[in-house]
Amino acid sequence: MTNINSSIPIALIGAGRIGKIHAGNASRNPALNLKYIVDGYQLARDDVTAATGAEEASLAQVFADDSIKGIIIASSTDTHADLIEQGARAGKIIFCEKPVDLDLSRVDQCLKTVEENSVPLLVGFNRRYDPHFSALHRRLKNGEIGTIEQIVITSRDPSPPPAEYIAVSGGIFRDMTIHDFDMARWLLDSKIISIQATGSCMVDPAIGEQGDIDTAIIVLKTESGAICSIINSRRAVYGYDQRIEAFGSKGLLQVANVTEDQVSAITPQGMTGPRIGNFFLERYAAAYEQEMNHFADVLKGTATPLTTGHDGRQALALAEAALRSLKTGKTIFL
Repeated sequence: MTNINSSIPIALIGAGRIGKIHAGNASRNPALNLKYIVDGYQLARDDVTAATGAEEASLAQVFADDSIKGIIIASSTDTHADLIEQGARAGKIIFCEKPVDLDLSRVDQCLKTVEENSVPLLVGFNRRYDPHFSALHRRLKNGEIGTIEQIVITSRDPSPPPAEYIAVSGGIFRDMTIHDFDMARWLLDSKIISIQATGSCMVDPAIGEQGDIDTAIIVLKTESGAICSIINSRRAVYGYDQRIEAFGSKGLLQVANVTEDQVSAITPQGMTGPRIGNFFLERYAAAYEQEMNHFADVLKGTATPLTTGHDGRQALALAEAALRSLKTGKTIFL
């Protein structure tokens, strides 16, 4: 159990699906003392307080309590920028789920407030903390495959979200592909100079009725000439499809799908293998844990945020450029 006498007091704002994951990881981290839970929905709040031993609190109580050194923002997207600003003005170190906001100008305004108050801001691009993807990044930076020439990022959800979620999500590029844009920026060793996107609605007509797409391919080009292709779909009937391939002048690095186990069978009837996971919380469980460990290091002052507000802004800028390319049919130069 956490020794609350030697751990850092923090608060969680938002006790929904992702908030519960962060609450669990924070309560198990010996460096952290999850003191407060803030959520207007009593059932969600009660579930997390019961599981962690944290206290119910109001936003005003969290921001006024000088003992609270950090906050985790896991509430709805439309609250993120306001809560980041309130936390920055209160001198709290901030961990906020992506995105900062769906509007680029609002993000800029928010980040200006963060800068003026000199507080660290960690944005929740959890895939950078995945052990498999971080190993790929490390080996790329070590030059194992020489000069990067091509990267292919495949990201397909097992099933589409409901239409009512699509309506408030900001669309596939801001909601789903934004993770892949961040991953592309992280893996490529050259500035992205252009983006071309194409897409269709092939999975759920209700998504098209919301003005969105569910099937997309995006091509990014860098100053060095390296090309990154991002492949997205809202439906993969075989599970949560998450793969990356990096091709360079000296070879190839690949991260395959993570499977339920490592057992395969070969019989007279043929070969069978294990299933891949069917949900992002399963696939990225280790990533969420490492992300919380990193937040603890930021709170202790032994690390600076790996995924910053600037990273959040740049990924959103790529999402908006992809949307312009989709609508115009043109390559967008950045």
